[in-house]
Amino acid sequence: MRHEACSRSFKGRLVKVWAISDLHLSLNNPKPMDIFGPAWDNYVDKIFDDWKEKVGEEDIVLLAGDFSWAMNLNETRADFDLMKDLPGKKIIIRGNHDYWWKSISGVREFIPEGFYAIQNDALKFGNFVVCGTRLWQVPENDNEMTPENKKIFDREAIRLELTLQAGEKLRTEQDKLICMLHYPPINFKRQDSAYSLLLEKYHVDDVVFGHLHGYKNVKKSFVRNGINYYLTSCDIVENQLVLIAED
Repeated sequence: MRHEACSRSFKGRLVKVWAISDLHLSLNNPKPMDIFGPAWDNYVDKIFDDWKEKVGEEDIVLLAGDFSWAMNLNETRADFDLMKDLPGKKIIIRGNHDYWWKSISGVREFIPEGFYAIQNDALKFGNFVVCGTRLWQVPENDNEMTPENKKIFDREAIRLELTLQAGEKLRTEQDKLICMLHYPPINFKRQDSAYSLLLEKYHVDDVVFGHLHGYKNVKKSFVRNGINYYLTSCDIVENQLVLIAED
């Protein structure tokens, strides 16, 4: 089945995990991204050129949300067709602008061979266990936590623990646990949050997230309490895939 991960080990070859997010593809929903600045000029071509240079067939590429501007699954077909022949196993999660993503079963039935969808669960690829969910905005101060925001925030914390529990069930002693998120799990002050505490509770090795755009001086990667964090929004990483792990 398309959504089942390959769990064999790839002996004799170094398998790498790459990541990039927020592609905002729009073949059937024209929405030019270059209006947001020069970082978006010909950005898809730049990503594809870098992808073809770096990624091997057995490698894993994490796409951490906001894949397409499409409003329904059928409208994403051209976007998936554009990417389906790129090398590597392509793993996607839902972002806040992925309006086409209605149900995980529908997405898994629709996506082409070589794509894998995660939503509050986990998949195992060799010695890598990948889990993921969307999350919600972590507030900078208490005033931002309105009752409605708190309701969504708390719901997303439950979903995060579900995906981490699923990853823990698949994980063996030699495996790396990678968590894909769309929203950052901490705020700009890098304070503890319910999300970051869960990531630490389940001893996640690497966290990939996106959502942020337009920041010139934001740190693209950092280590916090033993976890490697990677911001992979394509405009911030100059439309180049980020190496997350290798085995």
